Amino acid sequence: MVSEINTSVYEKLPRSFYQRQDVVQIAKDLLGKVLVTNIDGIICAGKIVETEAYCGRNDKACHANNKRTPRTEIMYQDGGKAYIYLCYGIHHLFNVVTNVEGMADAVLIRALEPIQGVDSMHKRRNYTKSKLASGPGTLSQAMGIKVAMSGIDLLEDQIWIVENKESEKINILSDTRIGVEYAEEDALKPWRFVIAGNKYVSKSVKQKKSG
Repeated sequence: MVSEINTSVYEKLPRSFYQRQDVVQIAKDLLGKVLVTNIDGIICAGKIVETEAYCGRNDKACHANNKRTPRTEIMYQDGGKAYIYLCYGIHHLFNVVTNVEGMADAVLIRALEPIQGVDSMHKRRNYTKSKLASGPGTLSQAMGIKVAMSGIDLLEDQIWIVENKESEKINILSDTRIGVEYAEEDALKPWRFVIAGNKYVSKSVKQKKSG
């Protein structure tokens, strides 16, 4: 586990990071960055070790695939917002909206390596013995992220992402996304990315090293 960090001296990722056009590249670039939450004055942080990319156009796995609904409206905003939705009526899943207004791309954050506020994470997870933040629903619970926070600007002070000044060069592996079998041929896109060898990923990867 990474040593505790002083998140106040770490710069938030700029709007320009999120507004790039290639959501797949952004999903890769988010690996190794640090997700931080400030919920009721409790700071928690975790290194991002697993992501999935979703494109708002011609990607049947994406909620906003060529359609605009009240549920997906936030995905059509400028990149750098949080899109959080409820899965199976239980799990709050945290996504990073990317690209410019009207494009509806997003990156699902699937797993974190806990860094700071670990005791609070355990408490939120009811001291479960399972991995603390491995899996999108699990990490949201550990970090205090809920659907009511959907639309929050990631450049503000409740949920944000920073560079990891202590990060080393990482190897990235890719695989197909999880739980999107309904997406037909798009379910085969190798758009899930993990840090190779990291024990906190939610599921092992079958594919080769990502380019």
